[in-house]
Amino acid sequence: MLEGKTALIYGVANDRSLAWAIAQTLAGAGARLALTYQGGRMQRPVTELAATLPDALCLDCDVTDDEQIQSVADAVERELGGLDILVHSVAFARKDELAGRFVDTSRGGYQLAQEVSAYSLVAVTRPVLPLFEKRGGGSVIALTYLGAERVVPNYNVMGIAKAALEAAVRYLAADLGPSNVRVNGISAGPVKTLAARGISGFNQILSHVEELAPLRRNITAEDVGNTALFLASDLSRSMTGEVLHVDSGYHIMAL
Repeated sequence: MLEGKTALIYGVANDRSLAWAIAQTLAGAGARLALTYQGGRMQRPVTELAATLPDALCLDCDVTDDEQIQSVADAVERELGGLDILVHSVAFARKDELAGRFVDTSRGGYQLAQEVSAYSLVAVTRPVLPLFEKRGGGSVIALTYLGAERVVPNYNVMGIAKAALEAAVRYLAADLGPSNVRVNGISAGPVKTLAARGISGFNQILSHVEELAPLRRNITAEDVGNTALFLASDLSRSMTGEVLHVDSGYHIMAL
């Protein structure tokens, strides 16, 4: 489905991350990939994962640094020639902000969560627009969560950041549509990832979803990868500005 396509994926952390599941699915469909990591201890695991994919690039990038983001875009242009797919799976909040009351969120914690988890979508999209245009358009995919729409215990400041991310999806879709660049989000149900472990009471959330979701099960990372493949491919060529829920139907339940 993606033979001859190229994809840039921000947010691969380890072999259990949703970004890695997406990377494997897109590569399996024929896309050539570039993966980013944020220096230091993340370099080795991401580099090792990238080595298992055919001709994948592995690039260092801190999404709070515009110069590093531009360097990634330059490397993608130099090595891949253009870009068809951009995946944003980046989020961060201080651990102490993901417990207790949202009203106690610090100013610094709020700003950090917004910059890394929401503004970074804008920051990484802007410099690759010329690369999309070289290919006649493209697909931007952002990872979000139901905590953007409803109150999830202990999700706190991250829920606010994800709400901003989903709004950014819509505004970017409106901006970039004339260039045939589509922007959509995937609202994934809870999955046991490294990031999820930082949320207090996460195991209880998993149990709750499994009990109440219409399909009576939690999702897998592979489910998210398959949805990303759909959004990356021409099968979704007339969809933009959407947030697709991949959560076994949990989001439709009131009680």
